[in-house]
Amino acid sequence: MTSPRKIETGAILPLAEYAKVRAERRRQMAELKRNRRLEVGPFATFYFESYETMLHQVHEMLFIEKGGPAQIPDELAAYNPLIPQGSELVATIMFEIDDPLRRARVLGSLGGIEDHAFIRIGADTIPGVPEDDQERSREDGKASAVQFVRFAFTPSQIAAFCGGAGDVVAGFDHANYGHMAVMPRAVRETLARDFA
Repeated sequence: MTSPRKIETGAILPLAEYAKVRAERRRQMAELKRNRRLEVGPFATFYFESYETMLHQVHEMLFIEKGGPAQIPDELAAYNPLIPQGSELVATIMFEIDDPLRRARVLGSLGGIEDHAFIRIGADTIPGVPEDDQERSREDGKASAVQFVRFAFTPSQIAAFCGGAGDVVAGFDHANYGHMAVMPRAVRETLARDFA
């Protein structure tokens, strides 16, 4: 069964109702996300999004910010574009570096990284396309610690991804961050369900 491709207002629980189920929802989401993530190199993690992860994020933003019904349209506008539409994967890529000085130094060397993400299946490379909602690298060359990247697949690439043969590799071809990782089978099988 295919997940919905867009969060509608009717899917949003009232704040009081969400508060009652929040702990269980967060536990379920941690389990769901376990096979939707891939560490690439020492600092980057690809978190592959879905309808469920974005619905959870909208609920969390509403719970934390308490903006009420007036906040809902802004959250839907922000998170609906990150739901895969059947022929793509969408990742939030986070550069997670605890030490603030090291984080500033590393991110300062990664300008333009959002244009250098890819997924490779056999000989086919699917380039990542960054969300264009805002600039993800500053003029001084410092990259944002959070990137939103879309990977659009052709029908034959989807078939190869879902078929399970060969390796699927995610990575970067950035001059200062040329890291790759093979996608584990459990992650690949989970993400295959994102395709229509």
